[in-house]
Amino acid sequence: MKQVTSILKNASIKFFSLACATAFCLGIQIAHAHDVWPSRAVRIVVPYAPGGAVDVATRKIAQKLTEQTGQSFVVENKPGATGTIGVSQVAHAAADGYTLVANDTTYSLLPFVFKKLPFDHDHDLEPVAAFLFAPMVLVTNADGKYKTLQDLLAAAKNKPGTVTYGSGGLGTTPYFAAEALGIAADVKFMHVPFKGAAEATKAILSHIIDFQFASTSGVMGNIRSGKLLPLAISGSKRSSALSKVPTFSEASVKNFQGVVNWTGLWAPRGTPPAVIERLQKEISTAIAAPDMKSFADNMGIEARYLDANAFKKMLSETSVMWGNVASKINFQKH
Repeated sequence: MKQVTSILKNASIKFFSLACATAFCLGIQIAHAHDVWPSRAVRIVVPYAPGGAVDVATRKIAQKLTEQTGQSFVVENKPGATGTIGVSQVAHAAADGYTLVANDTTYSLLPFVFKKLPFDHDHDLEPVAAFLFAPMVLVTNADGKYKTLQDLLAAAKNKPGTVTYGSGGLGTTPYFAAEALGIAADVKFMHVPFKGAAEATKAILSHIIDFQFASTSGVMGNIRSGKLLPLAISGSKRSSALSKVPTFSEASVKNFQGVVNWTGLWAPRGTPPAVIERLQKEISTAIAAPDMKSFADNMGIEARYLDANAFKKMLSETSVMWGNVASKINFQKH
């Protein structure tokens, strides 16, 4: 009888141990499943109004990431204060990979625009990747009085401060690009700020302002429809998508190449390395996709992937460049 009791007791202990081990393993599997990123929707904040270059590029990459991961990547526009409102929200968000921010070269300008930022520019955000590179084009109304860059610059020289340009705000990339052109061509323009690049484009189409600097991705539709006329494009060579548009050097401004505007993603500092790595992998895959290349070609931009290290290097170089421009135009921080 004692022997039977002992056997039953041992069997019960083994069964209990097995049940505990199974539960423990199952618990680990469940916890691991919850840790897999992304397991729910990811928010990408665009700190500018809808319709601009960053918005267009981000919505395309968000679409690809949604297709690839099976989770929604939702774009939210939070414009204002040269993008600092939206950037600040993400800088102070949970570092869990579910809140990201997209931006362009304007991000490198912020320390030269503001005396004090609502976040730590060097430490609060982690660069993830850059992925779309767009030359900047100077556009005017196709029905307007300026048909060449020389026409526009001549008018600005004859009547300083009367030729107007629009941008998404004081201190944005288009603003600095236009001011740098003014210095290079020895002319003075009048700046008209808007909430975003798309609003500036509408103002051109309505004959409210004379021109704007914009990434090709933000204005290509209006160029192809014949509503906007591109007078010159940034870079050392012409764009294959706009082969008839001269570079600034070809259009008479020899010491001005302008800037190529890139789009990239940042995550809050402290985001798990595994999440950053997965996100980089998905972005790299998206950029290599045939439909992404077609999208880029159609927009006159280059689909090219930069990982975090290359992105950080580019940010550093861009920061030096904009610091020099800010100094030359004597920009006063606000």
